Amino acid sequence: MQNKMYQVSTLQALALGYSKAVISVGELLQEGDTGLGTFEDVNGEMILMDGHCYRADQDGNVTEVPHETGVPFSAVAKFCGEQEFLLKDILDITSLRTELTRKIEERFGLNSMHVVRIDGVFEKVDARSEAPYKSHHVTLKEVLGMTQKAFIFENIRGSLVGVYFPDYMDGINMPGWHLHFLSEDRSKGGHVFDVSVQEGIAKVDKITNIFINLPKEAAFDTYSLKQDLQAEIKSIE
Repeated sequence: MQNKMYQVSTLQALALGYSKAVISVGELLQEGDTGLGTFEDVNGEMILMDGHCYRADQDGNVTEVPHETGVPFSAVAKFCGEQEFLLKDILDITSLRTELTRKIEERFGLNSMHVVRIDGVFEKVDARSEAPYKSHHVTLKEVLGMTQKAFIFENIRGSLVGVYFPDYMDGINMPGWHLHFLSEDRSKGGHVFDVSVQEGIAKVDKITNIFINLPKEAAFDTYSLKQDLQAEIKSIE
């Protein structure tokens, strides 16, 4: 197993408005087969699964994206599913995050990164995505305020793909669990606000290495990445 998280840019840079392409989807797929992120100009939500890269658009409709598509932010890994367990009757995302955290804590994993995939039947998935907005120094919160749409999928088969980052990595990525959804037929998906799991199989990999590919453009250095954006990032979650 290649025990590495490959990350494009930082969540703090994205939150402050750096949404230019850093690498292409084709380059990203060489580094991982499972993960999440977004596309250039925040053009929808990315779900990376089984070595394919999908975009959920503003209405929650999913298409596989061309390899030349630009990526400003993403976190991916090569997935093995080393820890596996059953989930049943999970009522909301808080309960799901609590259960996932309990499972990784059992294996002394709270200070490591993790990648999760949950395949199953979901009573409800409350999700969102967004249309592209070309901007420079317009915050992600402002962009989502203009372009984001929310939608609900009910009684649907599919998968949750997510990453976990420990608290001390705040700014690099979001602390805790961040989840995206993809339907079994690969037609619906998005960033997950809330979810209820009727029954599912969860697979988790513990990740103890990270490579961060930072933007090369001089524009990246015009962003003040020292400010505390934890409250703002939580508000867009």
